[in-house]
Amino acid sequence: MENTYNPMELMITVAARTLEDGAMVVVGTGVPVAAAMLAQMTQSPNLTIMFEAGGIAPLLPTMPISVGDSRTTHKGLKATSMAEIMELCQAGVVDYCFLGGAQIDKYGNLNSTLIGDDYNKPKTRFPGSGGANDLASLCWRTMVVTPQNPKRFANKVDFITTPGFLDGGTSRVEAGLPAETGPYKVITDIGVYGYHVDSKAMMLLSLHPGKTIDDVKANAEFDIIIPDIYDTTQEPSDEELKILREKVDPAGVIIGR
Repeated sequence: MENTYNPMELMITVAARTLEDGAMVVVGTGVPVAAAMLAQMTQSPNLTIMFEAGGIAPLLPTMPISVGDSRTTHKGLKATSMAEIMELCQAGVVDYCFLGGAQIDKYGNLNSTLIGDDYNKPKTRFPGSGGANDLASLCWRTMVVTPQNPKRFANKVDFITTPGFLDGGTSRVEAGLPAETGPYKVITDIGVYGYHVDSKAMMLLSLHPGKTIDDVKANAEFDIIIPDIYDTTQEPSDEELKILREKVDPAGVIIGR
């Protein structure tokens, strides 16, 4: 197979590699579940996949279309409730969660509520938090997979639906959220980002093949920290692409976007 891929396939592959064997992850539909399925079919066969609606550790036959889809409990350990999933997050046993939003700022705060400065009369209203606030508040590591552009990477989110590192530094812990939790990685079509250990501001970890530092700067309203040393993202392997295309998403519902 010729190793050609599109940006979505690269983002899913990078996200899948982040999920180590034996970890526990809460996922939603779309890109997160595709990444989790790919991880489970490659380097992490003992990855425990969990869904907000209550499915725990299914062996997914095909990609579910909602968090309440019957496939989310297929050959699973348990079909429980949203309350128990959140209790497990609160107990500190969930390593990762995947989230998204209309906006993200330099400290990883997410907005999935509205665009505009008037809550009662927004320019655009989105679905809101769902379980996102709970997951990002309680899971150890929050990951975001999203296309990158200046509108999405906003200097200030119009509404904090989901807390990241709030105002940076120690502000997340000072607000009462559990220590050592919070934003972990942001995976985009340009690069992979983490957060500075002290300031908690977003910083470049790796740059995708063919992308430049100018692309990083041009596609964010805020200044992303560019360290002296950063990696080049490893391209998807032929095997990863084969599994992604033939087993995870053969219909191209996600990777065809």
